[in-house]
Amino acid sequence: IKFVDIAGLVKGAHTGQGLGNKFLSHIRDVNAVLQVVRAFKNDRVANSITGINPREEIEIIETEMILSDIEQLNNAREKFQGQARCGLKEAKIKSDILQKAYEVLNTGVPLRDAPGLDAQSLSEYNFLTFKKTLYVFNTDDDAPQTDPETGRFVREIKKSDFIMMNVQMEYELNRIDPSERGDFCREFRYETQIPEMVRMASRLLGLITFYTVVGTEVSAWSVPSGMGVRQAAGKIHSDMEKGFIKADVYGFSQIEKVGSEKALAEHGLIKTVGKEYAVQDGDIIKIKFQQG
Repeated sequence: IKFVDIAGLVKGAHTGQGLGNKFLSHIRDVNAVLQVVRAFKNDRVANSITGINPREEIEIIETEMILSDIEQLNNAREKFQGQARCGLKEAKIKSDILQKAYEVLNTGVPLRDAPGLDAQSLSEYNFLTFKKTLYVFNTDDDAPQTDPETGRFVREIKKSDFIMMNVQMEYELNRIDPSERGDFCREFRYETQIPEMVRMASRLLGLITFYTVVGTEVSAWSVPSGMGVRQAAGKIHSDMEKGFIKADVYGFSQIEKVGSEKALAEHGLIKTVGKEYAVQDGDIIKIKFQQG
């Protein structure tokens, strides 16, 4: 997964305020949105709104994306409506789909939350409000890792994924030597949320992770959920996919219980699978292939 830092949007971004059009165009290029929402108090840090109001921040961003999508929709609708009036059947179908999307957006509902919309037929437009969103609530030192009130309002208005994170603490943690990070976390009684954020982002994108072990080296590989093991082998090396014979598979949770690959084999917990096997999240896989 690649995380891209895009500057924050302000009210009026869809009209170009604060270089908004440029930033909105950057969002169109991503597969999902991770929105960092201010939930900390610090008068020394500038704020684009009055007070600490995560709900308002979320609504501003969503409104700007809705308005940007409406503008894009209007341009597309005009084109197909004109062609439909000339009797082109395909243009009429497209015009009707765009009209339905337009009506949804005009009610203030993002396209991803609208039932009955054919996302595939609208995929060419890369609408912002079709993108799944993960909310990261940037908390302060005194805030608990899970804040019931904040979580409640997110579920009320979005029913989306969210995570609480002290971004300043994560920044400080990242600055120190990796060997000292454990002591830092114990001293400040802090548990980093970065791994959980990455896991949540993976789920949002429909990705799973499998592992390979060579000697003492463990490698993690991200693939789309449902991918077959032969195709997944190609993520490691194209020769593995071309010459795939079979694969030995066991779960990460299984080796945690028994302690070693040898013990897994003794208990009959390593399964041998063919190319049609769908890789599962957390699988540890040993690929057997014929080298060309």
